[in-house]
Amino acid sequence: MGHSRRPQPRRLASKLKKIRNRLNLSQEQMAELLSSKRSAVYPGNVSEFERGKREPSLVTLLRYARVASVTVDVLIDDGLELPD
Repeated sequence: MGHSRRPQPRRLASKLKKIRNRLNLSQEQMAELLSSKRSAVYPGNVSEFERGKREPSLVTLLRYARVASVTVDVLIDDGLELPD
């Protein structure tokens, strides 16, 4: 039985970059906001998330949503826009 990749949100990377830019944060600062004692996020991770090279964990997506004051579905649903 083959394993196929699950569908990926096409606009996730650009939304994550837009959030960071709107908050006027560097990748280092964003990594600090997204990190916790149990789950570190590094600036290189933020770069990979924003370039679509790597997908954030569910916990990290939740942190992005909270930082941006949006719900997680806004991040993962390609049909939804980030509010201004």
